[in-house]
Amino acid sequence: MKYGSAIVALAGMASAREVSLYSRAPSAKREVPQEHSHEAVLRATNTALKLDNPLNIVDAVFSLLGNAAAANGAGDVTDDRLDCLQQIIADQALTNAKAAGDLDLATNAILFRALERNTLTVGGTSALCNETPVNAELANIQQHQDPASTGAADINKNVEIETAKALASIGADPLLALQSGTFAPGQIGDPTAAGNTCNDENDAIGCIISQNLLTPIATEADILAATAGAEAGAGNNNNNNNNNDNNNQGNDQACQIVDDNTGNDNANDNANDNATPTGTVNVQSFAGALGGPAPPVVSSTSERPFEVNGSTFLNAGAAIQRSCAIQKNACANAANSGQIQGGSQQCDAQEDACRAAANLRKARRSIAERR
Repeated sequence: MKYGSAIVALAGMASAREVSLYSRAPSAKREVPQEHSHEAVLRATNTALKLDNPLNIVDAVFSLLGNAAAANGAGDVTDDRLDCLQQIIADQALTNAKAAGDLDLATNAILFRALERNTLTVGGTSALCNETPVNAELANIQQHQDPASTGAADINKNVEIETAKALASIGADPLLALQSGTFAPGQIGDPTAAGNTCNDENDAIGCIISQNLLTPIATEADILAATAGAEAGAGNNNNNNNNNDNNNQGNDQACQIVDDNTGNDNANDNANDNATPTGTVNVQSFAGALGGPAPPVVSSTSERPFEVNGSTFLNAGAAIQRSCAIQKNACANAANSGQIQGGSQQCDAQEDACRAAANLRKARRSIAERR
């Protein structure tokens, strides 16, 4: 991938900056520009980066270029670290998002780390970063590789699954990892280096989604299987019983992103008021049923006391968020298939209402759902 856009506040300056960059960039043939393909992710990452930008990076999009062009906007990042510029940006953006308590920005920072970088040719690969990120959520994520490159299917599927795990660990919908996917493979040897890409800086959603070009390798079933039982605060402990204090600290930190007031107030009240010594109680109180009811959030006295469709959670807020997201996905599927009328926008509104019913803060979505 190549040069991209600025944050929304700097959108008017984007064209001038692009001309300046392109005029200095090498003229070698490569896969055509696609840096604007995931425009929503790019814009949100820039927003997060600009909250605190100690390395004076010009724009997140430079990290989606090859290193020669990326150096023009890398700020104080030295040339020997350019292979890691994308991770450096995602890391700082995620740090800033956590400090701001913004789940949406945190989600997009994780997705940004997984985006494909530009390569010189169809089938070319971008170098991997050899540094350890500050944020453990990024430790297992690398960028997607050109889908026509050797082994790309397995590599990119793993990227999407690891991205999903990271999203689940902060309380975000792991299915959003599929939005980080890339295009269908191009033809190796194509003299135009065109591939199957798109590039539109004016498409706020991202042309890869708007033009239905997104071709993730992992399936929703793969993602749900890989993240079953994962949730905010449980992400980086392989043995959840290893250290209860660490788990509790991790959960508290995740609550700062998820804003899990429900987990501390609403759900605990429900559990205290309604739980019986032998039974369970559904703490999902939302009654909307467009496209089907929200899955129950079953509260019990087990070690991970909240369960949604077989996935268990330490706190109610993350569990209710998952329940609302599952209902939203089912609603969107029904709308897109014509089973219900009115379009998928009503599903977004229903998800807002579902979260509001539980006093959960709604993350500001900047990525279009692909379902």
